[in-house]
Amino acid sequence: MSGSLDNKTIMTQPSFSFEFFPPKTADGAEKLRATRQQLFPLGPKFVSVTFGAGGSTQQGTLDTVIEIQREGVEAAPHLSCVGSTKENIRQILETYRANGIRHIVALRGDMPSGMGEIGEFRYASELVEFVRAETGEWFHIEVAAYPEYHPQAKSPRLDLEHFANKVKAGANAAITQYFFNADAYFRFVDDASRLGVAVPIVPGIMPITNYSQMMRFSEMCGAEVPRWIAKRLEGFGDDREAIRAFGLDVVTALCERLLAGGAPGLHFYTLNAASATKTMWQRLGL
Repeated sequence: MSGSLDNKTIMTQPSFSFEFFPPKTADGAEKLRATRQQLFPLGPKFVSVTFGAGGSTQQGTLDTVIEIQREGVEAAPHLSCVGSTKENIRQILETYRANGIRHIVALRGDMPSGMGEIGEFRYASELVEFVRAETGEWFHIEVAAYPEYHPQAKSPRLDLEHFANKVKAGANAAITQYFFNADAYFRFVDDASRLGVAVPIVPGIMPITNYSQMMRFSEMCGAEVPRWIAKRLEGFGDDREAIRAFGLDVVTALCERLLAGGAPGLHFYTLNAASATKTMWQRLGL
């Protein structure tokens, strides 16, 4: 492992982007608008908007994306396929096209609780293939990557092959699950390159602002929190300012190492808040 990326994977200009989730209340919508007012002057290349299990936030995702596009920023809705049908996905794609949306994040997604049928798509690669067959090159397609392996993966090798299949099916780029170990990212990119993957693989970045929330998220998605980070955070107890200050130092240093090693950009998981992401952006001099 080189600890840096080969020239084929390096974009000439790094790409920086944000992720939001669709608000469920009027107060949440106002909070997200305030967050966007703080973050959009930073000039992100695009923002992504998440999609609930089984498409449970489909209308909220669409409404949020349309509002963002009207503000002059490119928006990429997440599109998950598990538990869905080809006809349903076809209708969603037609709606996005009709609204001038040209960028999506194609995911397998999670099964909603209580749903027994996986639907007509088993893997995200099948969704990517379907989008290309239905819409040609209309959409720029992002897919997910897991440097520390998908929590449901049977083996690291199979997980890597599934990722390569998504790219072969027509994905333009990838965004990773968040991580705190830069070596895992560089190793993943090196391994993917050996399988012929040449698209940009952009690291997903999770600000640390809440210890219990981060540990809960990490348990669900399989992201490893290094023991030294977990112990330091645990030691701060309820001192939110200490947690935030330590988190900013740790995650900013991670971003610096990733960019120095040739990462083609950064994708910030904002959790619909501006402060931590904006501070890291400023520290990084982006």
